[in-house]
Amino acid sequence: MALQDIMLRLGLAILAGGVIGAEREAMRRPAGLRTHMLVAVGAALVMLLGEYVFEMYEGRADVDPTRLGAQVISGIGFLGAGTIMREGLTIRGLTTAASLWAVACLGLAAGAGFYAGTLLGTGIILLTLYALERLQNRVLDSRSALFLFHIGCGDAAQALTDISRLAAKYNAAMEDFSSDRAGEGYQLTFKLRFTPPHRPKGPQTGLLADIAALPGVSHVGSERL
Repeated sequence: MALQDIMLRLGLAILAGGVIGAEREAMRRPAGLRTHMLVAVGAALVMLLGEYVFEMYEGRADVDPTRLGAQVISGIGFLGAGTIMREGLTIRGLTTAASLWAVACLGLAAGAGFYAGTLLGTGIILLTLYALERLQNRVLDSRSALFLFHIGCGDAAQALTDISRLAAKYNAAMEDFSSDRAGEGYQLTFKLRFTPPHRPKGPQTGLLADIAALPGVSHVGSERL
């Protein structure tokens, strides 16, 4: 294979991984620009290696040039699982895991010389991540109310269980949960998105009172986002 062709395929893989990784970086996701670029280039190299081995042993052995690429598609799941775990108790990491898997597929396409598919796939993935996410958020914002909560407690696991139960009672979904040590206890920070019929203009007084009454909770605060 000519050096120019190798450079073109790797360059296209870098471009595809870069633009998608930049969007994830801008959204402050755990896997950003460098991770997506590395995944895309690595997948492209694997595909180029498969083609190289096929040409090397052509006529002398039965070699499938796509076998190595197939391992990338299944193996990338381990990296994707790491981004989901990194997000803690929310499911936001699923989108980043999916983008890593998609970028790996783009790298394979670039490595195989499928230029049109790589460019079109990059555009569609970027549109899905950028434009559709903003459309989804706009629809959610028009139908819901989002509040940020700060809670001090002694037992983070028990408090999370109790708060999740109360959130369901008020038809609220928890987002972006985090837990940090604070002295002998914990400081919990999370968002609750209220949807109809509970769409408050101010903090839910009833919910705040219910959380404050939970065993081990020392203080509760909230603000509208």
